[in-house]
Amino acid sequence: MSTFDDRETAFENKYAHDAEIQFKVNARSHKLLGLWAAEKLGKSGDEAEAYAKEVVISDLEEAGHEDVVRKVAGDLGDKSSADEIRAKMTELLAVAKEQVMSEV
Repeated sequence: MSTFDDRETAFENKYAHDAEIQFKVNARSHKLLGLWAAEKLGKSGDEAEAYAKEVVISDLEEAGHEDVVRKVAGDLGDKSSADEIRAKMTELLAVAKEQVMSEV
């Protein structure tokens, strides 16, 4: 293998690793958002965990995070606005990144 091939392989591996980390961070932040929303809905324990999983799964509907915002906003109704949910998502993204990076 040439030096160029080695560098190319290293770049591809780094890209795959970074994509995996970003996926984990997004999933963790959506889980945290789900737990936050579950608390607003009066859910706790296993019921809150199940709801958080629903929120994580809702992100698989389309690209971006608006599918998650729609789900949580629809479930919360007048308990929270879409703007408040987006702000909470931004806040929890930083928390999730810190958590995931500490596990790596």
